[in-house]
Amino acid sequence: MKNARQTAILSIIERENIETQEELASKLREMGIVVTQATVSRDIKELRLLKVLSPNGSYKYATADKAEHGVSERLVRMFIDSVLSISCAENLVVIRTLPGSANAAGEAIDSMRWPEILGTISGDNTIFVAVRSAGEAPVVVEKFQEILKR
Repeated sequence: MKNARQTAILSIIERENIETQEELASKLREMGIVVTQATVSRDIKELRLLKVLSPNGSYKYATADKAEHGVSERLVRMFIDSVLSISCAENLVVIRTLPGSANAAGEAIDSMRWPEILGTISGDNTIFVAVRSAGEAPVVVEKFQEILKR
């Protein structure tokens, strides 16, 4: 019963902008699932749902990964807007950014979670990206270049 209800909740918030627990409970009842607001509240906590800003300016429930996706998209946009140059040397990719932009661009890189990347170090206008091998560094540079073409 609980698993079916929580699956229904995930399905509802995927399809619709649900702003309140009451609205979510109402949608569940429309599906024939009898719930109280307290049960919906517990389910929201167990599912670790978050309130995120929707495109229309209101808040809605979303899973953590969906919320993170929105943040990641903004970071990628910041990456695109701030990168000046990308080059590589051995297994390091060096990215030059506008002054003060390296931390946000570095966070965008970290949020991409590419398997070739071991980690990043960001300064004020430079990011060092440690890549698993020297052979993978040009591949990573090409992937970054593709992002910049967006």
